[in-house]
Amino acid sequence: MVNYKEASGVITNEITSTLTNVNSNEIDHLIDQINKAEKVFFVGVGRVLLSLQSIAKRFAHLGVQTYVVGQITEPAMTDKDLLIVGSGSGETAFPLIIAKKAKELNATVAHIGANPNSSMSQYADVFVRLPISSNPESSEEVQSEQPMKSLFEQSLLLLGDAIALMIVRKENIELNSLWEFHANLE
Repeated sequence: MVNYKEASGVITNEITSTLTNVNSNEIDHLIDQINKAEKVFFVGVGRVLLSLQSIAKRFAHLGVQTYVVGQITEPAMTDKDLLIVGSGSGETAFPLIIAKKAKELNATVAHIGANPNSSMSQYADVFVRLPISSNPESSEEVQSEQPMKSLFEQSLLLLGDAIALMIVRKENIELNSLWEFHANLE
């Protein structure tokens, strides 16, 4: 029988292994693009989309203009904007279509995924690799015991929080000042 402490230990160990093996230069490049962009758009599907929505909300707390593709108040994208695509495989149809359209609009595209050689690579200006394996033979990537793609979605969410913390520290943002951007109708 598996107990809670064992299961939660597996999850936290996998997330720690994943996040500590992300290339910090890739993160720095992504942060540069976030800071340059007038607006930052996010696209993904399923549980990845849920993680991206959380990241968009956190970045909005930092004063970044964020939009999730498809939301009713989504504005037009321009060549001054950034699209962040979340897709572990880099082969998911909807994000690929949106990335292609963003490139046609001369926007910058960043892909956060596990596969650097995916179809998304033809559109991505920035790639941040979460080293999660879909190949049990690979020793250079984190192997997950969790169902489906849980490790990717969890790591994506925490990667977004790590990036937000880096921005706060780099910009010397006073944490109490962030409340002006927090929802207040709740």
